[in-house]
Amino acid sequence: MNIVNPIDVVNQSKLKGFHYRFIICLFFIMMFDGYDVVIYGASIPMLKAQWGISNLIAGSISSYTTIGTAIGAVIFGLYADHFGRKRMIIFTTFIFSFFTLLSGFATSPLLFVIFRVIAGLGFGGVMPNIAALISEYAPTKHRAAIISIIFCGYSVGAMLASFSGQVFLEKFGWQPVYWIAGLPLLTLPLFVCIIPESIHSLVQQKDTKALTTALQKIEPTLPKDIQFVYVEQEKIQKSPVRDLFKNKLALSTMMFWLSCFCTFILMYSLNTWLPTLMMNAGYGLSSSLMFIVALQFGSIAGTLALGNVIKYFGFKRVLIPLYLVGAVSLTLIGFSKNIYLAYGLIIIIGAASLGLQNMSNAYVAEYYSVEVRAAALGSTMAFGRIGSIVAPTYMGILLTFNLQPQFNFFAIGIAAIFGAIAMSFIREDRADYAENKREASIKVTNLNSSINRL
Repeated sequence: MNIVNPIDVVNQSKLKGFHYRFIICLFFIMMFDGYDVVIYGASIPMLKAQWGISNLIAGSISSYTTIGTAIGAVIFGLYADHFGRKRMIIFTTFIFSFFTLLSGFATSPLLFVIFRVIAGLGFGGVMPNIAALISEYAPTKHRAAIISIIFCGYSVGAMLASFSGQVFLEKFGWQPVYWIAGLPLLTLPLFVCIIPESIHSLVQQKDTKALTTALQKIEPTLPKDIQFVYVEQEKIQKSPVRDLFKNKLALSTMMFWLSCFCTFILMYSLNTWLPTLMMNAGYGLSSSLMFIVALQFGSIAGTLALGNVIKYFGFKRVLIPLYLVGAVSLTLIGFSKNIYLAYGLIIIIGAASLGLQNMSNAYVAEYYSVEVRAAALGSTMAFGRIGSIVAPTYMGILLTFNLQPQFNFFAIGIAAIFGAIAMSFIREDRADYAENKREASIKVTNLNSSINRL
């Protein structure tokens, strides 16, 4: 009778049609997650004009939304093992799509905030579960690249938000751009059929039939009567977050949290306020919305290009310099008067903020073992969400002082410097892949010793 470890089946597999369909589904969900988040920043000028709200109130609305996002990251990230990551992804996609759609029907700032906060629960919950689920099904060789590609969907959605803003905002008002957010509701039945349940959850439930069905999509040659090695999960169920501080992981865990906090300040300052900041610098609404496209293009290009570089140099050697390049670019753009130079700097900033976060997600997923990976991603993003809560109001307050553009951009760039410092303290020797290398080295040494004795 064949007895195998399901994780080994996935890690050693090749990419199949199942993987591509799975990736497309998750990419689409992330695309509308990005659309729904960024569309608020694009619509701020119209909302201010219609409701007469100040920059401070506009920033506060975004902060209230991200409070819901932080709560969603905690609830749907840490408890995914109990309900299943597939169910969490479907449920959170419904939440953020439906309530962003309802935001387009809001008749007052209060009702708008309520809908946005509830949608924020979905924003926060979908991201860590997508990262954790694809990590379980992606072959080791392609895992980091696949995670990065899926999270590029966020940037594509943000671009879509910019284009829809240019088409609808000035001619039809802000409401239609929120109605578009309801499109994922039509695709949820398809996602239910394609997206598999978490291997981790199936192992916990000891559902051999469902696990066999899922793994046969990856490795069709597996026999139906195969037996799986089950890992004891009791300790993991009791304290998944505490496990992130065991085995000398405490420092790295806290530094991942802090670097994510800094990156989210970069992301949400720009996602919420970039059009307004560029309008204050003298550009029109349409041109300012195009800077969102440049930002997201930089995110995608940076993720794809630097994702390959990471394979050769490692995460830290790529991400720390990228933080610093982002800080310099944010400082320079405040002094730029040339629109083409400004676009170039924004592209670099996109790679050093949203793109950097995409690669950081892959870093966390690779750093921790599968047993605590969901808790690591969920808690890291939850802590990062504190930055997303602080950033919009922080920038709203700065804008009330009517400072020169360079001061506002410099204030954002400070976060990149602290992010680089935090990431420099992460211990590579405690990573899961480092442990695997050590174990492999020990096995080779023992094998050589046995051969020598013979």
